[in-house]
Order: sequence, then C-alpha cells, then structure tokens
Amino acid sequence: MISKRKINAYELKKFIKIILLLLAVFISILTLYLSQRLVNKIAVEETKKMEIWAAAERVLSDPDAEGDLSFYLKILQSNETIPAILVSNQGKVLQYINLGNQTSYSEDELQDKIRDFQLENAPIRIPVGDGTVYKVYYDKSSVLRQLEYYPYVVLLIVALFMGVSYSAFSFSTRNEQNQVWVGLAKETAHQLGTPISSLMGWVACIENDIVPDNAADEMKKDVDRLQVITDRFSKIGSEPVLNVVEFNQVVNAALQYMQSRVGKGVKFEWSLTDVKLPVKLNMHLFQWVIENLVKNSVDAMEGNGELRCEVSAKGNKLYLDVTDTGKGIARNQTKDIFKPGFTTKRRGWGLGLSLAKRIVEDYHSGRIFVRESTPGKKTTIRVQLTICESDEV
Repeated sequence: MISKRKINAYELKKFIKIILLLLAVFISILTLYLSQRLVNKIAVEETKKMEIWAAAERVLSDPDAEGDLSFYLKILQSNETIPAILVSNQGKVLQYINLGNQTSYSEDELQDKIRDFQLENAPIRIPVGDGTVYKVYYDKSSVLRQLEYYPYVVLLIVALFMGVSYSAFSFSTRNEQNQVWVGLAKETAHQLGTPISSLMGWVACIENDIVPDNAADEMKKDVDRLQVITDRFSKIGSEPVLNVVEFNQVVNAALQYMQSRVGKGVKFEWSLTDVKLPVKLNMHLFQWVIENLVKNSVDAMEGNGELRCEVSAKGNKLYLDVTDTGKGIARNQTKDIFKPGFTTKRRGWGLGLSLAKRIVEDYHSGRIFVRESTPGKKTTIRVQLTICESDEV
C-alpha cells in the first residue's frame, strides 16, 4: 500500500525554489546557445564580406585592370566596421582601416595587431600578379564583439535582479512570519486572559471562604473554555478533524457566547434558517472564525452601532453574512484585510481575519471575502461553505 504524505509549506517552497533554479539555468543555457549561433552566423557573414573586400582590393591593385573601377572602390569604402590590415608579400603594411580612434599607428603597433588578428581569423590571400601575394588580416567588428559579451551582461543583470528580488521576497516573508508569530502570541494571551482571570477570581473567593453556590459550574465553564482554546491552537498548522454538524447550531452557540461581550453600545441581532444545514467542519475552529468576525465588526464600529449575522442557503452552498455599521473598507483594501499583519487599528496586530481566512479556505475548502462595503456606512463579510449531501447530524 502506498502511503500519501501531504507536502508541507516548507517542502513546497523548497521544491518551487529548485524548479525556479532549474528554469533559470535552462533559460541561461538557451540564451547563450542562441546568442552563440547568432554570433557564428554574423562571423561567417563578416568573413564573406572580407573575401569580397579582398577581391575588390585585388582588382584595384592590378595595374592591368581595365574598365570602370568605381564599383570595386565602393566595395572597399563600404567596410566601416571590420578592422583590416593589408600586408605585402614582404610583410610591409600597405593599408589599414577601422583599427580604432587613432589616426596613425607605428609599425610595431601594427605588427602587434596583425598577430592578434591571426588568432581570430586566418588571413585572406590576394594574388596581384607576377607571383606577388598580398594578405589581408582582419578582426571581428565592434558590433560582433559587443554581441559576444551582450548575453553575459544580460545574464548578469538578470542574476542581480533575481538576487535583489529574492532578498526582498525573503525579507518580506520573514517580516510577515514575525508579524504572524507576534500576532499569534498576542492572540494566545488574549484568548487565555479571560478564563484565567476568572479562575484567579474564584481562587481568591475560595481563599477568603466566599464560595457562591454556582462557583463549581462557573469554574467548569472557565476550564471548558481553556480546553477549547487549547484545542484551537493545537489545530493550527495541522490537519483538523472535520465532522458533520448542523450549521445553525454552531453559529447560534458562537453568537450566544459573543452576545455578552460586544458591549452595550452594539445592537446585536442574528438570523438563522428554518431548515437544517449539515456541513463538515471542525466546530471549535469555525466558532473561532465567527468570534473573530464579530470582534472585527465591533472594533470597526468602535463599540457603537448595529451588528447583524445572517445564515442563508442556495443550492448546495450556505452563507454566513456578518454586517456592521462601522467605518467600512476602501475598495483597494478589500483583499488586504485578510493578509497577516494588516490592520487599521492603532493597537491591533492584524491576525484575526487572516486566521479566519486560513481556517475557512485551507481547512474547510470554503471562501471568505468582503461581499460589500460602503466607507462610513457598512461592511458585509461573507463566509461560503458547501452543504453535505448527508443530513445525518
């Protein structure tokens, strides 16, 4: 039996890096190969041009040449890029062109260039009669030399760009991870704060022999809350167990818990469906989503306004809409609000909605998005899930 192992984010990132590296190597090799082919073609063409140039030089050097020689003169004058040196059979330099910016060269300088040209190309022989043979030594044109180095310059620039981009991406990723860890730590402290404070109060009551009749029940609620919090954080980063539950009941339980925590300045209402909505989800994690959405809405209203949660269904999809009369969200920020670290609050840490998005989309294969928002008036965030075919809940 072949076991299937889920690839984690770090393995996937490493795999993507390897693929990108191999792709970069392939592109580099392909670029160099195509550039070299082009260089070779141009080099062949330049050799042909120099052969024609040498043929024209042979005609013009022949004292017995007759007819209109202007055509051959134009051929000689047409060479404006390929360096060339015409040498007699005694080795004396007769003519040179396109050697550089200098107007004149010494004999030693010309001989040095001839030796350099010999390393690049074999000289072209020009028989001019009476057994006399001139030779044309020529080099690559400046355009061809630039073309030889051009792909390496481009690859260097691309490599520098990729290096800077990778560094910037890595820095952004580390910064985002730091924000997530800081936010998660603060969220943990925030989640644990209420039940722990309550239990500390009950401990103080017991130490002072003041034990109300409902003390045990209330302490059990706090312990149960701690268990829920522990269960939530233990599932972050692992595959949670999904069970078929009735969606209305999950929403109702979460909203009842939040009702006493939204503050007296918030008018809090919710509407559920009359039919059962079976859905596969992890109750503790999804109730965390609802709590984060409610807290985000209360913060947006700064503790005063109307908050409404509505459950609806259409086809095999169910929807949870959370609407508040807060300050709204600008159109260009509707996607940014779900990114880790993004917050418009002065003391916020920007983790609640990113956690909600991860829980809804990664763990429950659903969607969460801003359905509508009018700055200064209202915002509706919608959660979409798929209804189970089985109605056993």
